[in-house]
Amino acid sequence: MKTSKRYHALDVFRGMTIALMILVNTPGSWAYVYSPFRHAQWHGLTLTDLVFPFFLFIVGTALMFSFSKYNFCRTKEVYQKIAKRTAIIFLFGLLGHLYGTLVHGKAFENFRIMGVLQRIALCYGIAAVLVLRFKIQHLWIILIAVLIGYWQLLLWNSGYSLETNFARTVDIAILGASHLYKGTGIPFDPEGLLSTIPSIMTVLLGFFAGVMIHSATDQIDNVKKMLIMGALLILAGWAWSFVFPINKQLWTSPYVLVTGGIAFMTLAVLIWVIDINTMKKPFHAFEIFGTNSLFVYAASGVWTNTMLWLQVDNRSLYSFMYTDWFVPLAGNMNGSLLFALANVAVWWVILYLMYRKKIFIKI
Repeated sequence: MKTSKRYHALDVFRGMTIALMILVNTPGSWAYVYSPFRHAQWHGLTLTDLVFPFFLFIVGTALMFSFSKYNFCRTKEVYQKIAKRTAIIFLFGLLGHLYGTLVHGKAFENFRIMGVLQRIALCYGIAAVLVLRFKIQHLWIILIAVLIGYWQLLLWNSGYSLETNFARTVDIAILGASHLYKGTGIPFDPEGLLSTIPSIMTVLLGFFAGVMIHSATDQIDNVKKMLIMGALLILAGWAWSFVFPINKQLWTSPYVLVTGGIAFMTLAVLIWVIDINTMKKPFHAFEIFGTNSLFVYAASGVWTNTMLWLQVDNRSLYSFMYTDWFVPLAGNMNGSLLFALANVAVWWVILYLMYRKKIFIKI
């Protein structure tokens, strides 16, 4: 198999991640959500906790294929392009939060600075510079040093509790408590500044996967190597978790390794099924989701806030559709799931129409 070809498994993997993201972000009611579609409350891992690291992993894989076209040239233009894309993605994240603040009538002094798109921007920008500046063996050293260093920072500075963890302390000192996420009951940002550092390592793991795919002369053999790599990462993360818990909100080092390992294995299986055995048709729907991934993330967030803002019979449009359309059809729990699936379907139709018209919004 020629390494210059386009790997449809990468697009399918990205699309699966985006579809799952929409599904878990838009239940009909947060009071009725099946446990796999919730984040772990603190320590632990659920299906939903795989969405964000999978996306960052894919960002890293894409870096390999993007930069290889230019032989990893470290020109002024390349760095300017990285800086521009980082700034644009970060700005979109801020604008999304600003829209939510305005439509819900929240006080601007409580405007949240960090968020998912902001973290994606920082992870992309910093990881892009790292992969341009350092050789692959040095990147592995950086990854190991950062994961161990982050562990020690949290360990020796009040541990891993929600109230006293060092990541929260840093975010309060730099961003201010009023500008942090408050969904946990106290000011604490799961996409904060300090915890962004280990999340960059998730991007590097994706880059390593991209290197393996791009450089392999035998993809069947490479799939085996990726499965082994994934298993080793999961085993290492699991062993480490006995002294450093798996925690998505802190983006702990074992969380990086376990989710990275699962991503390695998932991508390996998809390559084997889709690109080696050419079973593309069953996965085409997911490939559609992968075509405008950042656009659909930002747009779906805006639409969700709009549904929560618009009023029907003294209720939000969001609540009205769930209680009047989906609960009578399937009950509270399944109606909530059906509402989420309907959102996935609607966005798929929008993305399909964009795909047919060759509208690809690149950031």
